[in-house]
Amino acid sequence: MPVDEHTAALPSLRERRRAAATQEILDAAERQITESGPAALSLRAVARSLGMTVQALYHYFPSRDELVTALITKAYVALGDAVQAALDATREDSPLERVVIAAEGYRQWAVDHPERYQLLYGTPLRYYEAPVEGTTTRAVRRMGAIFEREMFGGFTPAQLAAVDDSGFSPALVAYMEQIPPMGEGALPSPLTALVMSAWGHMHGLVVLEVFRHTAFLGEHQAEIFRLGMRNTLEDIFGRIPAADQAG
Repeated sequence: MPVDEHTAALPSLRERRRAAATQEILDAAERQITESGPAALSLRAVARSLGMTVQALYHYFPSRDELVTALITKAYVALGDAVQAALDATREDSPLERVVIAAEGYRQWAVDHPERYQLLYGTPLRYYEAPVEGTTTRAVRRMGAIFEREMFGGFTPAQLAAVDDSGFSPALVAYMEQIPPMGEGALPSPLTALVMSAWGHMHGLVVLEVFRHTAFLGEHQAEIFRLGMRNTLEDIFGRIPAADQAG
């Protein structure tokens, strides 16, 4: 009797049990990070919290690095989802304002999940090295693609190529040509430099808030962030010529 295609595509009982156990381990590790910070992550403590041995945990994550990689990937995916959700929830059609809203989605996730954000952008975990071109890299590029689409999707290639690069040294422009794309495609070198500057500004403001260096601003931290992002983006958008002036 032929096997139903839908039934054949379903994961087996063993696969479902493994997926459930893997998720339990990740959840327990995230709880430990939330309670004690990323540096305190311990496979032994994670296993003990689940009533399993470290040896049993190794069946799912053969090393600490693999568990950390899974946690970082999951956090980046959640951060990217928050950015996309902020965009999906708005009716704003101004490209500049949409990027500000995306940045606010980024900030809000970090403020709501400070320990997980620290896992991504805090002090690097000792001895940990992310796999080259692994899941963490793909997750970062997915988030980069969201910002890149919102920032430049409404411009023609000719407009982007004609971006005002005043203030950039030839050496910097040449170096930026060697940088791997942050999103789905390659940008002109001056734009890549501008994006890196904008990302540094966004990230810096968020880090200051997450680590409570700007707590004295209280509820005004959100306004300071919005003002900083709008000013930065106005500079970038102001460097891109109108369609009838490009090329």
